[in-house]
Amino acid sequence: MSIPWNSVRYLRLAQRVLARGRLPALLLAVARKGEGGGRFARLRADLNLLQGLCAAWWRGEYRDISKQALLAVVAALVYFLVPLDMAPDWLLGVGLLDDLAVLAWVLRTWEGELQAYRAWRETQPAAALQRIEALPPV
Repeated sequence: MSIPWNSVRYLRLAQRVLARGRLPALLLAVARKGEGGGRFARLRADLNLLQGLCAAWWRGEYRDISKQALLAVVAALVYFLVPLDMAPDWLLGVGLLDDLAVLAWVLRTWEGELQAYRAWRETQPAAALQRIEALPPV
């Protein structure tokens, strides 16, 4: 399966985000951008899943994910956040298509790992899950 983005660059950025403890700031920035009205309605569920996974991993509540899958998820969130990627976000109509393609690629490629996370989520009490997936304070 071909990668629809410059993965090396974004995987390196994802490694730096994780190594420098910047995951909480990334999650907050993605949440702010994802609130962008109707344009992001189709992305919201996927973004929430990926953000919840990252928050649960960051808190140490869910670690049953491979390093490669976690890096791909964080890299996809970084890609979503960067406005000047393959198709700049300000280009009406096409600016978000590449973001959608990257998220779709991550969701397809790491489907098994994401399904395992969804299954784990379903076993958590609602109050605990809300705490686990809450956006971290920065």
